[in-house]
Amino acid sequence: MPLPIRTLLAFAAALALSIAARAEVVHVAVAANFTAPAKALAEVFARTTGHEARLSFGATGAFYTQIKNGAPFDVLLAADDARPIRLEKEGDAVPDSRFTYATGQLVLWSASPDLVDGQGEVLKGGGFNKLAIANPKNAPYGAAAVQTMDKLGLAAALAPKLVTGESIGQTYNFVATGNADLGFVALSQVLDGGKLKSGSMWVVPAEHHAPIVQDAVILKRAAGNPAAKAWMALLRTPQSKEFIRSFGYAVK
Repeated sequence: MPLPIRTLLAFAAALALSIAARAEVVHVAVAANFTAPAKALAEVFARTTGHEARLSFGATGAFYTQIKNGAPFDVLLAADDARPIRLEKEGDAVPDSRFTYATGQLVLWSASPDLVDGQGEVLKGGGFNKLAIANPKNAPYGAAAVQTMDKLGLAAALAPKLVTGESIGQTYNFVATGNADLGFVALSQVLDGGKLKSGSMWVVPAEHHAPIVQDAVILKRAAGNPAAKAWMALLRTPQSKEFIRSFGYAVK
């Protein structure tokens, strides 16, 4: 089950992260699926390094566009590896700073406890009005949802029922508020204490879509920012990796 934040803080006290002589700020663009763990890690980061992580949440594709247009982010925690790799190749990222911090898991979820069965057969039955997905152009979880529908041979049949969120966070809200009957979201969004918070879900088999490999990278403007390096170091610690796993991610 997930590590409570107090346990993570206790672990963090023993980390080999030195308190900075001068506190710095790192501006982190965070893929919406990683909202909950990022907020908890930011608290640990402040207590163990003296630095501050200021977090912005949204869709990876939108963040990429903002970065290319000069948005003042120091680190990108993406929901894919494609955009961080592209930023590297385009000279917008610090060389050799990129690594995979998590691999995500797609689920079909409904706030209704009886709607989604354990095999996802509800998609074939069509006993619902609206199915929410994230914008596949901006959100890797949305792209994975489209691949899953294609894999099941249901893309055409489900197209009239689709409602699209600009990020996986907005997609989750569509379902949570009842504006969509069900939707493809991140497993991390529906877990609490290692268990389903509410409703019903189907964990989409990994072979139904391309792996949701989530990479982090330091952006060029932060090449000399010690807070950016310290944030990345925190993500790599065994304690942080265990904490991230507790939200349903795979972490190496």
